[in-house]
Amino acid sequence: MRACIIIPARYSSTRYPGKPLVPLLGKAMILWVAELAAKCVGQAHVYIATDDERIASVVEDAGFNVLLTSNTAATGTDRLAEAALMVDYDLYINVQGDEPLIKPEDIAKVIAKKEENMGSIVNGYCWMAADENPDSRDIPKVVASEDDTLLYMSRAAIPSYKDQSCAPARYKKQVCIYAFTKAELQAFAGFGRKGVVERHEDIEILRFFELGSKIILVETQPGSLAVDSPSDVANVERALQNLHKT
Repeated sequence: MRACIIIPARYSSTRYPGKPLVPLLGKAMILWVAELAAKCVGQAHVYIATDDERIASVVEDAGFNVLLTSNTAATGTDRLAEAALMVDYDLYINVQGDEPLIKPEDIAKVIAKKEENMGSIVNGYCWMAADENPDSRDIPKVVASEDDTLLYMSRAAIPSYKDQSCAPARYKKQVCIYAFTKAELQAFAGFGRKGVVERHEDIEILRFFELGSKIILVETQPGSLAVDSPSDVANVERALQNLHKT
């Protein structure tokens, strides 16, 4: 099957304006992500979906494809749905532009799982590290059935517990690699608004529950760090230095 990777990128982030262009070791973050995506599907099949000419200019100068979208997309997946109408593939892989440590082999695992489960949405997850706080509202936690079907996702620490003896020893967190078909993306956008729970949690994949979609989780490697705020930059740069021995 023909798969492409589309990286949604907007400049006017509420929490961190200009985030896709934040320099990490001298290179715009969006380019770190695009280069990792290219290792999985090839540069010709990597697209950055944006409504901002500043992002488009940086990406095009680096030799990557740009899909110019509207400035009305409610979420990154809505932007992906708009971009998917511009290019024709069997599979559309959403990789978030704020995770410059994402691993190409994990993207490949998500693609392979989608090829085996074309009737389901596929999303990545990994176990949280010991130094990560499950109460952090910046980290969506996931609860899955024993066959890795997503049951719920929340910014709260879940699963919760009644008795301390039943408290989970560790938590799972979402890794923002998703796999869709064009029809699934158009159904998502066709809902026309954020779902009520989606709006409360600010987790867009929850909208697929409103559509009755099954969501399968794929375990990825730990160690991926997202840049959610300026305070995250130093940690991510240190991780990049250790990874690339610069």
